[in-house]
Amino acid sequence: MSQSIAANPDRLLPADPGTRSIARALLERVEDLPIISPHGHVDASVIERNTPFPDPAALLVSPDHYVTRLIHSSGVALDQLRPQAGAQAGDAEAASPDSRTVWREFCKSWPLFEGTASGYWLRNQFDSVFGLQHEISADNADATYDAISAKLQEPGFRPRQLFKDFNIEVLATTDDPLDDLASHKAIAQDPIFHGRVLPTFRPDAYLSPANPAWSANVDRLIAAAGDGVTGYAGYITALENRRRYFVDHGAVSADHGVRTPATLKLDAADAAGLFERARSGQATAQDREDFEAHMMYQMARMSVEDGLVMTIHPGSFRNHHTATFNTYGADTGHDIPFAINYTEAIRPVLQDFGTAKDFHLVLFTMDETVYSRELAPLAGFYPAVYLGAPWWFLDAPDAMLRFRSAVTETAGFSRSSGFIDDTRAFCSIPARHDTSRRIEASFLARLVAEHRVSEDRAHELIVDLVDASPRRVFKL
Repeated sequence: MSQSIAANPDRLLPADPGTRSIARALLERVEDLPIISPHGHVDASVIERNTPFPDPAALLVSPDHYVTRLIHSSGVALDQLRPQAGAQAGDAEAASPDSRTVWREFCKSWPLFEGTASGYWLRNQFDSVFGLQHEISADNADATYDAISAKLQEPGFRPRQLFKDFNIEVLATTDDPLDDLASHKAIAQDPIFHGRVLPTFRPDAYLSPANPAWSANVDRLIAAAGDGVTGYAGYITALENRRRYFVDHGAVSADHGVRTPATLKLDAADAAGLFERARSGQATAQDREDFEAHMMYQMARMSVEDGLVMTIHPGSFRNHHTATFNTYGADTGHDIPFAINYTEAIRPVLQDFGTAKDFHLVLFTMDETVYSRELAPLAGFYPAVYLGAPWWFLDAPDAMLRFRSAVTETAGFSRSSGFIDDTRAFCSIPARHDTSRRIEASFLARLVAEHRVSEDRAHELIVDLVDASPRRVFKL
């Protein structure tokens, strides 16, 4: 398999020569536009401190659950790929694996990634970011490790320079509500750095009583931002205050990684009762679900008031394998999608806020069955609702095409959020956005070839999808 696959200018474009020609022209319109990344997980301190990236394995393998999960499925133990939870240097009982050994295991497993989105992104990075001349393999593992290591030490291969080289204009992070946002402040005040690195309010750990740390988190939240008010009232006040703090420091959205998209409107007395039962450990499982659903309603109400775009990322059964979670922690490859119901679950919010002025609600899913059945019809009626881009297991070329085909006939193009890379892997950002642009060009080219959209209109649409939509939806 030749590395030239990653450099082929027609990668991901239609196989039919005539349609491919149309797609090429569409891609040319947008391939050099700046990257707008309104939802991701790169730590702002990476940009602020501008320190060199770690070794190849620590950068590209161990933290990427897309990568480690597939290698693990072939029978390789995770302790050969990533550190155990809480592992520290010198901790013999929870030692991290040697990076070069991890890289060798990854190179040996490289054939497993053919046809996967991870394989496509990584191959693209190896070619365009790291300049590897040959496909990685077990035979050249040490040579490619050394080549990438040398690249990582180059003065020009620092996060800030790559931010510029990648043509990133906006990069949103994901942040705890009590984060002081010091890195964001430092970046915003730096006269030399001209990109935008925006915080995102992520309150999951403070909204769900099912979280074992919820009560302790609530204590910290109320103490820090409750204005001296206690109980449920102080809790609501503290959340409102912290949201305003984020707005004051550049945030444009609040993100919610909930199990389901359930929402529930309760009066203050009933909500306070659930809150107190949860705090005292007397809440039932249903009480905990109802309280979280009510807090999702409250988050929507707050978004209407403070202007933060509300994004919902539901449908993941987190930490499916308990033993792996206990040893390696969260985000280690065993979060599994399940079916969800948006139409009924989100209705309480849409009843009150679906037509509210300037309220933007971006709905994501890991359940493809809701695309045409629920999400497109919701976005095709409610002014507040926008279609979140294919996410997590669905942020792959064929899944992106399925998404576009499923939603466009009902909701059109204008109700899309723009692409969301949702990544911790900074060096993969250009590859992910390039993938999306090629898929949009391919889809539009087919419509042009079938005489369903004019070529001139397709050129306008692709610019809107890539550039104007994320600016519009995320109020940039």
